[in-house]
Amino acid sequence: MNNDDFTWANALARPAIAGFKAYSARGASTDALHMDANESPWSPPPAGTRESEYNRYPAQQPPALMNRLASLYGVPAENIMLGRGADEALDVLLRTFCESGQDNVLICPPSFGYFDIAAQVQGAAIIKVPLTTDSGVDQTGVKQALKDNAIKVVMLCSPNNPTGNSIDRAFVKTLCADNPDTLILVDEAYVEFSPHGSLCDMLTDFRNLVLTRTLSKAYGLAGVRAGVALANQEIINLMLKVLPPYPVPRPVEQAVLKALAPSAMAVHDARMAIWQSERARLLSELPKTNLIESIYPSDANFILLKAANEDKLLSSLARFNIKIRDFRSKIPGHFRISVGMPEDNSLLLQALGITAQEAKDVRVAEEFRTTKETDISVRVNLDDPSNVSIDTGLGFFDHMLEQIAKHGGMGLTLKCAGDLHIDSHHSVEDTALAFGAALKTALGNKAGIGRYGFVMPMDETQAKVAIDLSGRPAFVFNGNFPSETVGEFAAEMCPHFFLSLSQALGASIQIDVKGDNTHHMIEACFKGVGRALRPAISLGPSTDIPSTKGVI
Repeated sequence: MNNDDFTWANALARPAIAGFKAYSARGASTDALHMDANESPWSPPPAGTRESEYNRYPAQQPPALMNRLASLYGVPAENIMLGRGADEALDVLLRTFCESGQDNVLICPPSFGYFDIAAQVQGAAIIKVPLTTDSGVDQTGVKQALKDNAIKVVMLCSPNNPTGNSIDRAFVKTLCADNPDTLILVDEAYVEFSPHGSLCDMLTDFRNLVLTRTLSKAYGLAGVRAGVALANQEIINLMLKVLPPYPVPRPVEQAVLKALAPSAMAVHDARMAIWQSERARLLSELPKTNLIESIYPSDANFILLKAANEDKLLSSLARFNIKIRDFRSKIPGHFRISVGMPEDNSLLLQALGITAQEAKDVRVAEEFRTTKETDISVRVNLDDPSNVSIDTGLGFFDHMLEQIAKHGGMGLTLKCAGDLHIDSHHSVEDTALAFGAALKTALGNKAGIGRYGFVMPMDETQAKVAIDLSGRPAFVFNGNFPSETVGEFAAEMCPHFFLSLSQALGASIQIDVKGDNTHHMIEACFKGVGRALRPAISLGPSTDIPSTKGVI
């Protein structure tokens, strides 16, 4: 960034903002004894100790969280402003740059409703260029409006809410290049769902481009309230003057860091694949009902539709206690449906009278485990083996876990970031504990399962494995490995993995292994456990709990 950026941004901002000094909020956390902000020296009950730091004001932009967001979005931390949702980012942008009763903003309705509200609250005049009949941005109309009016901010949404379509990338480039003294804002709340990707890479080319992103949608943090503005550094610096001193509560900071842990991204990816598959399923099935006249294509996690019979559509959904978004006040006859989990979408289709191939009820569970030594996320699907993705940093161990998934007939997404610079012990042990906990949750009350599993030979090796999903952990291992390691994997960690697995899963696991090759022996153990798990977790025709006690 050069000095011209500072001059340009200050000239574009409201003079009152450009000229005043920001409130002196606490910067990054330090080890100093803070006696500067009139805080209580005690944390609130029930903790009552210094550990939570809830009694201390947080930094305006918490460094650890800003660095994580910088990594997530692929932009430097100084190009990010974090606030209470993307809504606050929009509000701060307008309060920074738009003079009440003087400046104009341009919007393209129907679009994100808060554009209108934020502009009205700030007292900016609103110039509207409606979408075209095919729901696209009226590019000619927008360009003409920019020629005819002094517009401070153009407010766009991509994918657009509620129509679900993405804005042409080349059009945004043209707007930025042809209108260097107008801020071109693109709200990318739903961009993670779109095949077209973010415009983040354009931030270095256009100093007047501003993007807003939210953690509410793809990352499931709507109740936490966290979102960002991404822009030229001087725009961000000016916005930080307007942002309240302590906008990010410590519980929010902690929740976001946990949800965005690098290990958790594999689970987010797995969820996104399901989301996109379910969106395609709904787009395919919804046209089969006579209650819907037309359906819009979507790059987001929602679908806009026009009802053929509005009253009957709503009454049909009400019978199943399903609520959808009513857009009739903005677009006559139109409604918006959010894409839910497979079972939610199946219920929606049933409510609409659509006879479709229902999504199978699946036993899925996720487990997240973070310690000082490891950070692990696990997602298991006992009824769909199609997705297996494993990364522990130990190639041989990854291959062994893949054997359990493959031979157990289950889907497994697992990411472990551990202290491998010390040794593999913590990574292997904690992976077993997290994996076992996820399996236990996915099994639920175990009604209808086989419960028991037996196996298996492999080359010169023979592994005999017996499993009982009894709810009572027990482990027996008989075997001697000829060598101490296979690659970076310590042979002694093989029985230790299954000991930890039995504890977390609540299962009796017995393994007897004989052979001449340590690699083969360990692999036979993992394959054998997978094969023993397959009949144990399988559902039979009966829905009874396989125990005379009636509970496992």
